[in-house]
Amino acid sequence: MNDGYLYSPWRLDYILSEKPGDCILCRYQDLGADADNLIVHRGNHCYVMLNRYPYNNGHIMLVPYQHLRNLRDLVPGVMFELAQLAQLSERVLQETYNCDGINLGLNLGRAAGAGVDEHLHLHMVPRWLGDSNFMSVVSGQRVIPEAFELTYEKLRNAFQAAASHAE
Repeated sequence: MNDGYLYSPWRLDYILSEKPGDCILCRYQDLGADADNLIVHRGNHCYVMLNRYPYNNGHIMLVPYQHLRNLRDLVPGVMFELAQLAQLSERVLQETYNCDGINLGLNLGRAAGAGVDEHLHLHMVPRWLGDSNFMSVVSGQRVIPEAFELTYEKLRNAFQAAASHAE
């Protein structure tokens, strides 16, 4: 059943739904509500959060605090931290989920598939050999076998441990 494509038909409801007037990624970055907002790690210029509509367990997004839609608009310090967080996130995902690979994706613009096209963010999706989920192929539904709370705790703790080793 794995034909090499990562399908996500369950995300269409979110993509086509009416969006709030403000930027959801700006709203989620408020301090003091990291667990509610699923933020597992904060840097100086970017934060890492769980995706609320994941493709797989451990699907995270790396988000600059600055509300920009294009890579070309990121100043070098923010771009550098985004790249460093991608490296850190790769290690955390591999150690936490023992994944065989990771998809990285930047969807710049609605035509490229961005659900939130006004605020740049980098998706990182853990992948395993043969991980096509038959439920989304058969019925358009997705089974994510791990609760957000558990995923949040695992990744938050892993990021804290990895960041302390990096210092």
